[in-house]
Amino acid sequence: MNVFLGLGIAGIALLVLSLVFDGVLEGLFDGAGVLDGFFDGLLSLPVIAGFVSMLGFGGAIVLGTTGLGVTAATAMGAAVGAGAAWLTWKFSRALMRDQTAATPRGDDLVGTAGAVVTAIPADGYGEVLLQLAGQPVKFAAKSAVAVTRGTEIWVEAALSPTSVAVRPVQR
Repeated sequence: MNVFLGLGIAGIALLVLSLVFDGVLEGLFDGAGVLDGFFDGLLSLPVIAGFVSMLGFGGAIVLGTTGLGVTAATAMGAAVGAGAAWLTWKFSRALMRDQTAATPRGDDLVGTAGAVVTAIPADGYGEVLLQLAGQPVKFAAKSAVAVTRGTEIWVEAALSPTSVAVRPVQR
């Protein structure tokens, strides 16, 4: 029983170490060219830790609750450990495939409406407040005509990452 509990605790310790040394085993095997991506995450520290912990704790539970003996406890622990390792592998692959939304760019502003916060002279720059990815962002703005503060504007072009060309909205 103590050996199984020791394996379970060692698996948890290995899981904690995997937070510090993330990807070490994958890097070692990839660098050595061993089986060139065959395992693809199966030898990661979290997967090994899940297997070792569940082997230990599963074996301890079987040994403590039944009268089956060490061989049956080891077999059941290995089966439960393999299941935990597989689930850990699948979960980590799902997290790695997680797609995020595209990063907003200045071109995404073209066609959006906003308001002038600092008057725009006909020959210079003023400031407008626009919504970028749902957040209010202030941009430098240039217009062909003078635009007063508070006027609703329409973005015609993104001149740079921080400036836009605008025109007043005609109603």
